[in-house]
Amino acid sequence: MKRALIAAGGRGTRLRPITHTINKHLIPLANKPMIFHAIEKLADAGIDEIIINTNPGDTELSKFVGDGSRWKVKIKYVEQQGGALGVAHVVKNAESYFHGEPFIYFLGDNIVLGSLKPLVEKFRHEHLDACFIFAKVRDPQRFGVPEIRDGKLIRIIEKPENPPTDFAQTGVYLYSSKIFEALKDLKPSARGELEIADANTAMIEKGFKVGWVETEGWWKDTGKPEDLLEGNQFILANLRFEDNKNQAQIGNRVIVQGKIQIGKGTVLDENVLVRGPVIIGENCIIKNSYIGPYTAIGNDVEIYNTEIENSIVFEAADINASTRIVDSIIGYNATITPAHATLPMGHKLIIGDHTVVEI
Repeated sequence: MKRALIAAGGRGTRLRPITHTINKHLIPLANKPMIFHAIEKLADAGIDEIIINTNPGDTELSKFVGDGSRWKVKIKYVEQQGGALGVAHVVKNAESYFHGEPFIYFLGDNIVLGSLKPLVEKFRHEHLDACFIFAKVRDPQRFGVPEIRDGKLIRIIEKPENPPTDFAQTGVYLYSSKIFEALKDLKPSARGELEIADANTAMIEKGFKVGWVETEGWWKDTGKPEDLLEGNQFILANLRFEDNKNQAQIGNRVIVQGKIQIGKGTVLDENVLVRGPVIIGENCIIKNSYIGPYTAIGNDVEIYNTEIENSIVFEAADINASTRIVDSIIGYNATITPAHATLPMGHKLIIGDHTVVEI
């Protein structure tokens, strides 16, 4: 298995307003674009060539991700003809790229901890036509849910009101070319999309050899802001912190505790406490502030007189809040200032669609 397909289209409506200005697959988790985590997993599993599905006319991903040479893989891009017509349509749209060979299908907004190698080995050794990963979740009605009887996979039900199990189908699928036979007669669902759950059920019903495993690692579908924060938490908790200071300028009144990674050119001075796991990018300035666990701070960020914890801060943000910020996602070049810094006093808000503010 040397090829893979990453779904990186869609509009990320549940992540607005963040996705008004950035493709959701480029949102940083632990200071790395989300799609980079997927590419790394696939490269580690022995994949040589990756096809990335994009929205029609989208050139942002290809400019940012490039040709794959940084991961020693080849990356090609294919537009999803007709627009976002479903997760299964992404596979159908890319059929000509696989030349009858097996491939991994990876939803680019999914975060998986743990190697894909055991799944690839199971697929190969058992001569499967499809292999799925299931994970136990609190809210299976949000996902495709497997119906399993006596250990046998019967079908996958998309977003059922009454889930037959507490498993969710994760966004990683291994397929032989038989998947395209299952897709031939697939009909759009009530919401007008070709559902991957229906395609997987069709493979079972056609008698193809289908296997599954329960994930031994951790999996997250980052469809909502709180999912992004949780994904960031788990990546930071499992990150290998190497060269963690990078010759950053750290003042005498700075306390650094736990797992910390600090980028080159960053200055920490004037009464700063950093308590990991935390990752701070390059050329940042942090003064008179507390940076708490599970916080990722991008490059060129300035933070003054602020406590911040369990948050994602994009590049070039300027924060001088004189308060405590928690469980937050702060976008590129955002500015946060204290309410009393200007007159008249009060909370000044410029709020776009889908914004969430707690005052």
